[in-house]
Amino acid sequence: MIDNATVPAPLDRKLLDIYDWLLRRYGPQYWWPGDGAFEVIVGAILTQATSWGGVDKALINLKVRGLLEPAALRIVDQEELASLIKPSVYFNVKAQKLKAFVQYLWEHYNDDLGALLKRESHQLRQELLSVYGIGEETADDILLYAAGKPIFVIDAYTRRILSRLGFASTQDTYGSYQTIFMNNLPHDTSLFNEYHALLDRHAAETCLKKKPVCGECCLLDICPTGAGVIAGE
Repeated sequence: MIDNATVPAPLDRKLLDIYDWLLRRYGPQYWWPGDGAFEVIVGAILTQATSWGGVDKALINLKVRGLLEPAALRIVDQEELASLIKPSVYFNVKAQKLKAFVQYLWEHYNDDLGALLKRESHQLRQELLSVYGIGEETADDILLYAAGKPIFVIDAYTRRILSRLGFASTQDTYGSYQTIFMNNLPHDTSLFNEYHALLDRHAAETCLKKKPVCGECCLLDICPTGAGVIAGE
């Protein structure tokens, strides 16, 4: 049950309560889909601006052709690569991004992905951000799901859910939203992994559907947006 005490809970307690309510509602999500760190990285690049369904089809195409390894992706013709990842949309630019990553891995680590992922979190993040096509969300996907480092991934779903719950950042930047979690939760890889997955599940099934299902929301008691929707019905 949600605690309706009149004394506001501190933000760290609120965030942990939200996690507990989501976990009870949806159960463990077992993210990230991918067979090994390299496939996770490829998936993180392919999932930019699209749903996982198309990414999964693209990954299957790459796997069938034996291209889910750095050397193979580096050698394959870029036009052929683009055609194989077409289900992920924006396939031409994503082919360039994949090529850029495997070229960086070769030039700086001789294709030793483990050596790259063992770098200290801040240094690894800066390196990833220096590679063409890898922005903050993709870099953090790689840190969390491929390297197993405790960093909270922020996506559009997370921003919108926080906004609806009244936790919107006045700066409205990726870093400001990330700070809400990083400064108020234990730095635990499993927690961050599961929390991010649960927020995405909640967005897809309840909060951010075309018509939000506020009446069935496990967070309704603390959601001013949902309360307003229910009051207006």
